[in-house]
Amino acid sequence: MKRSQRIATVPPYLFAEIDKKKAAAIASGVDIISLGIGDHDNPTFPNIVKKMQQAVADPANHDYPPYEGTKEFRTAASVFYKKRFGVEIDPAKNVLALIGSKEGIAHSFLAFTDPGDIVLIPDPAYPVYAIWAKFVGAVPYYMTLEPQNGFIPDLKKIPADVVKKAAMLWINYPNNPTGAVASIEFYKEVVAFCKKHNILLCSDLSYSELAFEGYKPPSIFEVPGAMDVAIEFYSLSKGFNMTGWRSAFAVGNEEVIKAFSIIKTNTDSGIFKAIQSASVEALLNSEKYCAEQNDKLISKRRDALVNGLNSLGWKITSPKATFYIWAPVPKGFTSLQFCAEVLEKCGIIIVPGNGYGAAGEGYFRAAVTVSEKRIKEAVLRMKKAGIHYS
Repeated sequence: MKRSQRIATVPPYLFAEIDKKKAAAIASGVDIISLGIGDHDNPTFPNIVKKMQQAVADPANHDYPPYEGTKEFRTAASVFYKKRFGVEIDPAKNVLALIGSKEGIAHSFLAFTDPGDIVLIPDPAYPVYAIWAKFVGAVPYYMTLEPQNGFIPDLKKIPADVVKKAAMLWINYPNNPTGAVASIEFYKEVVAFCKKHNILLCSDLSYSELAFEGYKPPSIFEVPGAMDVAIEFYSLSKGFNMTGWRSAFAVGNEEVIKAFSIIKTNTDSGIFKAIQSASVEALLNSEKYCAEQNDKLISKRRDALVNGLNSLGWKITSPKATFYIWAPVPKGFTSLQFCAEVLEKCGIIIVPGNGYGAAGEGYFRAAVTVSEKRIKEAVLRMKKAGIHYS
């Protein structure tokens, strides 16, 4: 069997490998506490499930959906953007349904880059950006996210010859894996940068509804003129406990959406209409679903892990958003070595930072997607095993 060259240099997907390690440890009898993959342990909210059950039973939803998404789904996306971000978007021209934002992010490279184009990618970052740039023959240029800059890229450091060849620039705030957030001032800067250099600005907004203490992450389209140059990927996975549902949408100007639609209509046949119906329920009642979970559940888990790690010598501040903790590994360890140590000695899965790029070396990521009780147990296991930060 011949393998294509495009996959020859691509390593196994990080989280698929973590799943394998988790399964192997469980099979050997280890009581695993998994702080690895960012997937809620709580079910999808009951009213969303009820809407799905009703929609599944309706034969009108059993045929092919509209390629661009149902009118109701796209209208709900428009209503949501107005209510949540104060942004007016035309559901007929500015919205495209996606089978999860991961699918949309991947296919955007087919729509907006050619072989040899440069793609400006944060480092560390969600691995799909760089992998798909390589799949299509584009060239990743890594913008290092440094802690002293709040894990925000310094656009002034990008060489002029790189900028000249760049077709896309990716941002992701609230950020995976660092948990960092971006100000509207940075958004204004990056919009102006992309306009000046004719670069498509790609905003991955997957974590916008996972925020705490009243913080409301902005959309790129809150910046005047962003619609001229940007596309934004909005996912229902994280905020609404809907990771397995694969429901998302892209927002952009009419030209961008039309170009993206050429790839989509020739690749897939859209989201099952019952899922879109349930997603309408989520979008139109977002405040009811997200705020209570964030304030009464996730923030307490976040604080339990942050306080626990700090009791072991770390000096971490609680992130304003996401359910991730990004922390340095102790001296004398690589990221991979430390995560292996924690798994072997404590039965805890955390993710090595270098899985998100070279600049992630020296860090690990932990997701607070288990109960507060299990998080406290994880800290206690680390303490008993003599694991601390120094």
